[in-house]
Amino acid sequence: MARKGSKRRGCLWATARIGLAVVAGYFVACALLLVAYRWVEPPATTVQLQRLIEAAVANEPVDLQYRPVPQAGQDDDIRHAVVASEDARFYTHGGFDRVELERAWAERTATGSMRGGSTITQQLVKNLFLTTHRSVVRKAAEVPLTLLAELILPKERILTLYLDVAEWGPGVFGIEAAANHHYGTSAAALSREQAARLAAVLPAPRERRPQDMARTSGRILTRMRQMGW
Repeated sequence: MARKGSKRRGCLWATARIGLAVVAGYFVACALLLVAYRWVEPPATTVQLQRLIEAAVANEPVDLQYRPVPQAGQDDDIRHAVVASEDARFYTHGGFDRVELERAWAERTATGSMRGGSTITQQLVKNLFLTTHRSVVRKAAEVPLTLLAELILPKERILTLYLDVAEWGPGVFGIEAAANHHYGTSAAALSREQAARLAAVLPAPRERRPQDMARTSGRILTRMRQMGW
């Protein structure tokens, strides 16, 4: 019996070591990719892969549009609109917005529902390396990945990458593809109103359309003016 127990413990330790090695390798790989993404655009993301798998499982056609562009190819209005809409303290926090987290927790305590409190950095690493599925495992992985992104990437590069990999409609990834898909123009040529309407779809890009976002885009434009943009 003692020999069997010792053998079982040995197997458990071996399994644990393999698991730790896999997890460590995953985070090292993500860190190396973040270093590369300081200068190059991501060729693909895990959320894009997720959408392809979902379409294959559902036996549905998918037309995935993805056109990353550098910061120079993104109009200032869309950059400002996304910050104003998604993460007003983006330039001052270290990856996590404590104020928004406290508000989200207070709302959960009061109503029982949890609203989103993710920063742009958190959303970037989710798009690059994780999936849209809500789970404790995803949230646990998101924390170190967010810290790595803030450590490795400048703020402006984080914003550029987020605009390039975010989902802006079914199968539409990146602000260049979004501008072309929704308005028939480029990300560099978006008007202020178009930028605000596109920013308004980000919380639910597969359900919202810029054409229906007049009220929300109005609030975003007000926030932009309040922030000096």
